[in-house]
Amino acid sequence: MSIPRRTFLQGTVLSALAALLLPPAALAEWPKAAFEAKSPEEAIKALFEAAELQTSEKIEVKVPDIAENGSVVPVEVDASGLEQAVDSITVIVDQNPVPLVAQFNLTELSLPNVSTRIKMAGTSDVTAIVKVGDQLYTAKKEVKVTIGGCGG
Repeated sequence: MSIPRRTFLQGTVLSALAALLLPPAALAEWPKAAFEAKSPEEAIKALFEAAELQTSEKIEVKVPDIAENGSVVPVEVDASGLEQAVDSITVIVDQNPVPLVAQFNLTELSLPNVSTRIKMAGTSDVTAIVKVGDQLYTAKKEVKVTIGGCGG
């Protein structure tokens, strides 16, 4: 199969331009050690080193009480109650084979609210960790999973 020269060159030039125009944050290193962690504690240590977590009622973790299918569980974390600029929101599922599910880095102009769908291996706590400056705040909620997601 041969690709016409013009098509090949156009694709190459467009790819190079896209790489140059991407914001630096899109090219940032990913937290490999945190994603390789096998426990929530290891993931938190890899992400935040020795920082202490403070439980906060100003963070809402919105998840269903019962998830009928663990492979698609909606999660929303709302940290607007903190009334401070949020640096990041991290989602951890305690009983997953890979506890770190997602980390969202925010700017001062971002609303401190994220929403996603995750996989869960089974019934577990869904923990949100919100970073504000040097402080880490946390909240969690348990989700009962009736059909497996990550593990089958």
